Amino acid sequence: MTQLKLGPLPKAGMTRVTIALPDPLKEELDLYAAEHSRLYEPVEAATLIPHMLESFLRSDRGWRSRKAKAARPQPAVNTNAIPPRNAGELT
Repeated sequence: MTQLKLGPLPKAGMTRVTIALPDPLKEELDLYAAEHSRLYEPVEAATLIPHMLESFLRSDRGWRSRKAKAARPQPAVNTNAIPPRNAGELT
């Protein structure tokens, strides 16, 4: 039997956030939660949402790339450097 992508849920601290879902998405989430409960342990659909979002963010290569680029140290800018002269500028 194939496993679900989400797999068993890890235990972690939580912060409460309220969201609104379109009806078809809520129905799909409820079906997924029922299947997840059948395969692993009983769980409410709302419990799955943070784990699904985490999985989505980990799998988004564009996001990971941007996040890694933002985390890299930026080269220091020397504010004391003499600016280059223009070709037509007199000395």
